[in-house]
Amino acid sequence: MSVKILIKRKVPAEKEGDLLTLIKGLRNAANACPGYITGETMRNVERPDEYLVISTWDSVAAWRQWQSSPERMTIQKRIDDLLGVKTEYDVYHYNPITAPTLSGFKGWEGG
Repeated sequence: MSVKILIKRKVPAEKEGDLLTLIKGLRNAANACPGYITGETMRNVERPDEYLVISTWDSVAAWRQWQSSPERMTIQKRIDDLLGVKTEYDVYHYNPITAPTLSGFKGWEGG
């Protein structure tokens, strides 16, 4: 079952460029890692010093293997040192929910 890893970071403006370079390094390295699906980096519209990275993996095991890899740990240490805080991760898996179809709504005529 695939999982999404959510990583939220507060970034002072003067460190933003360095952080983004390190995040790109992580993503490039993750691309070669078994189980990696995709990643995206977003900046909060209301709080521009806040970034959210969402990383998608085939499984928790694939994520954990990447998380403990020496290559990732080296880059991650540089991020933590740059920001002065230890990065925290939230791991989520998909919970399939059956959504009603449009044909189930009153007044739906299809077409």
